[in-house]
Amino acid sequence: MTENNTATPGTPNTQDNAASRRAAVVINPMKSPGESFRASFFRLCETQGWAEPLWLETTKEDTGLGQAREALDAGVDVVIAAGGDGTVRCVAEVLAGTGTPMGLVPLGTGNLLARNLGVDITDPVAASYDVLSGSDRSVDVVKATLDGSDDEQVFLVMAGLGYDAAIMADTVDVLKDRMGWLAYVEAGIRKLPGKPVKARISIDGQHPVRRRIRSVMVGNCGKIMGGIEIFPEAEVDDGVLDLLILSPRGRLGWLGVIAGIFGRNKNETESVDYFQGRTAEITLEREQEFQLDGDHLGTGKHLAVTLDPDALKIRMAAV
Repeated sequence: MTENNTATPGTPNTQDNAASRRAAVVINPMKSPGESFRASFFRLCETQGWAEPLWLETTKEDTGLGQAREALDAGVDVVIAAGGDGTVRCVAEVLAGTGTPMGLVPLGTGNLLARNLGVDITDPVAASYDVLSGSDRSVDVVKATLDGSDDEQVFLVMAGLGYDAAIMADTVDVLKDRMGWLAYVEAGIRKLPGKPVKARISIDGQHPVRRRIRSVMVGNCGKIMGGIEIFPEAEVDDGVLDLLILSPRGRLGWLGVIAGIFGRNKNETESVDYFQGRTAEITLEREQEFQLDGDHLGTGKHLAVTLDPDALKIRMAAV
């Protein structure tokens, strides 16, 4: 007997539709758990009814932008960022506004976006399954321009000028491999001494506030390293930016910062200020270290950020 695989007119052929779905994996080979992961992912696609995936490795010269564009040009159904926060940022920068979803397979130390979204950070194969079997969720993307550059970049979790970026710049890679996020604590202690810098911060084009700061952070999510909830009201899809200004004063100034971030009465210390808005412009009197989503990207004196609501789709397991 010959099996009839022809679908009834007007009825979708589920088997054919499933087989036509294809994923691309943009992977940082330096973070890869090994060849066994590639074999496991190919096998997972086969068992879940997906076509053979497009496998694209990043390089030192191209950390994900070119690979994500290649995946987009290939017309895949989802582009999976397999690596650290830098790989995620690069893939997101290309996919934002296209309608093509991004999946997350966390392989880095921070995995900041994955932690905020509740993505499995312990098992790459399980995270891959969640992408292939998941649904889409729209999240906000933030566009950042440093010192008036034409090179606009995006971030998904946090941008920072000053102390927090100096921590990222000075964290020892060997300690990151051995200690994970605790390596940032070690760098943070070493970077506590330092001089404040005069800053002018304008939210949504309003009259600027002036502070002598150690750090200005712009958040799109609530949690940073170690699960610390530094922006307690921030959600990745709430349509607003959260700003945190650290202005420790005197010898005990950092105690005021700690109270301002972790205390119950956050607005009762002069060392910490919280603001919200859709755009922000930060101008400093001298250059400070700069970071996006935990990646140190140099120094600058002027940062402009703009929120792009619901600009990126994330393919993930239902939460």
